[in-house]
Amino acid sequence: MTSSVITLESTPTWAVAAVVFFLISISICIEHLLHLLAKYFNKNRRKYLIQALDKIKSELLQLGFISLLLTVGEKPIANICIPKSIGETFLPCSDPSNDSPEEAKCEEQGMVSLLSRRGMKELQYLIFVLAFFHSLSCILTFGLGMAKMRKWKSWEAETRTLEYQFSNDPRRFLLIHHTTFARRHLRFWSEHRFLRLPACFLRQFYASVSKVDYFTLRHGFITAHFSEGSTFDFQKYIKRTLEKDFGVVVGISLWVWILSMLFIFLNAHDFYNYLWLPFIPLLMLLLVGTQLQGIISRMCLESQEKSQVVRGTFLVRPSDHFFWFGWPKLLLHLMHFILFQNSFQLAFFTWTWYKFGFRSCFHRKTEDIVIRLAMGVLVQVLCGYVTLPLYALVTQMGTSMKKVIFPEKVVEGLKRWRANARRNIALKNNYTSARPSLDNNTTSINTSPSFGASPSFNLNTPHCVKFDQPSSSEYLAVGVKDEGKANSTNRETKGS
Repeated sequence: MTSSVITLESTPTWAVAAVVFFLISISICIEHLLHLLAKYFNKNRRKYLIQALDKIKSELLQLGFISLLLTVGEKPIANICIPKSIGETFLPCSDPSNDSPEEAKCEEQGMVSLLSRRGMKELQYLIFVLAFFHSLSCILTFGLGMAKMRKWKSWEAETRTLEYQFSNDPRRFLLIHHTTFARRHLRFWSEHRFLRLPACFLRQFYASVSKVDYFTLRHGFITAHFSEGSTFDFQKYIKRTLEKDFGVVVGISLWVWILSMLFIFLNAHDFYNYLWLPFIPLLMLLLVGTQLQGIISRMCLESQEKSQVVRGTFLVRPSDHFFWFGWPKLLLHLMHFILFQNSFQLAFFTWTWYKFGFRSCFHRKTEDIVIRLAMGVLVQVLCGYVTLPLYALVTQMGTSMKKVIFPEKVVEGLKRWRANARRNIALKNNYTSARPSLDNNTTSINTSPSFGASPSFNLNTPHCVKFDQPSSSEYLAVGVKDEGKANSTNRETKGS
């Protein structure tokens, strides 16, 4: 029995119009919500969140364009024929069921399609699910990071109390081992690398950022870049830094796409990927967290080697040499890959569940399903709530500070000041280039009645006062010179 395919020729126009109207309504609603969100960020001067939102829009557009190309290239790609021996290699299932019809062109040649039309449609579903999970992962990551840093706001407020200022009075001297920060990090395992790494590995699961760590890193940052005792709001600076780092995390670069294609390739049954592939994002994330915790301990050890006495607060010195290859941003790129890879695995699991059933060849055993879901949720929570805020705090211990140290209003003021300064310098240079001709023709200038109307010079007094402040000495020298000439002229007149 053959079933005929119903085309638009035999479909009521009202049905087509109703479906199209429904899809357009959903698209307009989503676009309007994104516009309101951008307007809210712009009103609150959250420039980096606006940039992150633009990146998400760009990625959704890119994924939509890929889906469009799959639709347009469905028939041409299906007509690409390959030998059956090659088409049966690196299959995701050991005993696949192939009930989809082959293209007549390939079937006549005794070959198979490179990618069947049904496979192209299933791939479009994967692109849609990936776009949804990547957007959801970005929102959850930022929300968890902000929830973690909410506690730091009360810590920052505590630094302005009299009790904190008394306990951190620079006139007090303490031994290093008597400070809370040293008691937390200077243990029997601190000086031995192979013992320090397991301790730092475990520390990221409980109290990853303690109050004493926050106070000590804050003090080291302010001492390195500001005057001692500055009331700089370190928590707001960390918040702006996290927003800027979030813009990097939500992006999808070329190397991330290449590694994602490698992930699809490794889903072949020959690699037994279910035994090791879901654990890669988690292991990478734990390695990054261990490195960040180790940096705090190493800074404590370095300060101990330089001095055994602490004046006021324990002082750690920022430096890039604590980070891998002296490049703090490398850790952020690793987290970027981890989050995208994790969202890709969750999207892949959801797609196979929806298209092939809960008990498909992709995950036949219950253990496989539990591992994939558990790893996905654990990586998402651990990265958003623990590792990313810890990264935003520890990377301030680099050699240089980031430009987000200034609030948005200050940045706009500095940009206007720089533009005005450049304009003033240009006007001053133009005036300086005209001064030699003015000095060489002093006599003719003083005696010429038409100099005020000369188009070659402009001695507008307000301009001179506004842009050429150092030129007052020049005017004084000219005045003395002219006065000397006048006196000598008077003497010669009298003498004659």
